[in-house]
Amino acid sequence: MKCTLVDVAPESDFSIQNLPYGVYSTAGAAEPRVGVAIGDYALDMCALAQRGLFDGIDGLDAARVFGQPRLNEFMGLGRPVWRPVREALQCFLSDAEHPVRKGLDGVDSVAVPLSAVRMHLPANIGDYTDFYASREHATNVGVMFRGKDNALMPNWTHLPVGYHGRASSIVVSGTELRRPSGQRRPDPEQPPVFGPSVRLDYELEMGWFVGPGNELGTPLTIEQAEERIFGVVLMNDWSARDIQAWEYVPLGPFLGKNFGTTISPWVVTMDALEPFRVPQPAQDPEPLPYLRSPPGAPAAAGYDIQLGVDIRPSGRDEFFPLTRSNLKYMYWTLRQQLVHHAINGCNMRPGDLCGTGTISGPTEEAFGSMLELSWSGKKDIALGSSGLTRKFIQDNDVIRITGHCQGDGFRVGFGECAGLILPAQ
Repeated sequence: MKCTLVDVAPESDFSIQNLPYGVYSTAGAAEPRVGVAIGDYALDMCALAQRGLFDGIDGLDAARVFGQPRLNEFMGLGRPVWRPVREALQCFLSDAEHPVRKGLDGVDSVAVPLSAVRMHLPANIGDYTDFYASREHATNVGVMFRGKDNALMPNWTHLPVGYHGRASSIVVSGTELRRPSGQRRPDPEQPPVFGPSVRLDYELEMGWFVGPGNELGTPLTIEQAEERIFGVVLMNDWSARDIQAWEYVPLGPFLGKNFGTTISPWVVTMDALEPFRVPQPAQDPEPLPYLRSPPGAPAAAGYDIQLGVDIRPSGRDEFFPLTRSNLKYMYWTLRQQLVHHAINGCNMRPGDLCGTGTISGPTEEAFGSMLELSWSGKKDIALGSSGLTRKFIQDNDVIRITGHCQGDGFRVGFGECAGLILPAQ
């Protein structure tokens, strides 16, 4: 399928096979609106709704839903609405004789160049949970701090471990964040000290948005989870490793995590990712029945999404590679994460965000954090052939995460998830 409304380069993240959702504003219209990315443009979904593109889709009041400044209501409508909207968009974009196309006064009447938009958070995020779903990452961290014989905690291979994070400090790509201050204990023989973190790190993650939720007290099944994840974004769960190390026993992550989490603005839907399903890593021991794939559920529950992290050091104009990984390495799948989250009756809501946890792979280049790349600060990370090195993030460094699925002559991409670290106040 080819887009005939605008030119889309084969290397564009935003092909007609993708059509991710986001929320944007322009200088001439400050009120955020729902858009869909195609090539170098953002389609105005409300303008398309007013022209009747989505007429006849059961359960969708398109002008009202796409007139909202966030995607929560659309997320809550579910796949019976998401799919026909996607099909309507693809027909509109590919058919030069489409009746709605004939009534347009040029592309600019329903689309805006991406270069002219300001992106916002795609949803009102009521709750945020971060998982710890990469076996390679969990093993690396365990070896560092507990030794090879006790790398994984006893529960890790039985359930998707997670913690509840802070929704208020989730920011969209491009937002600058300040280096956090807090208590840390650099000398285990001395009392703690207070000051800026000196071991600031990134975490290569992906986040996923909940679509239709569940009632309080009503668990979800694997089959239901397949239908209730709206889409995926890139995510950087910034981490102050020194603050985290001092505070996390006995209750887990707190100030070392909640000072900022950055996500990419465009939400790639699960339907766009469907062609890139791959088998998940083998799970041993076999999970308990509620986490298993039942007959009829798609057997391949992983996704082949190529991921990269780059750094632009302070005072430099170029980026240098840090991590090259892939979501397919993740041990616990997205649907297993959702099922486990709701198995106790926890009520999930449209627009809730969950993170995968750091995604690391089997080789050093696939390690998803500086904690792993520097092995807790014991070695330098070379930044290409520049002569520069890092152990952790320095002030005014920029961290950029990118990701895409590669099709035959097209990409399904995510744009970028980037942030600059300002000095502590």
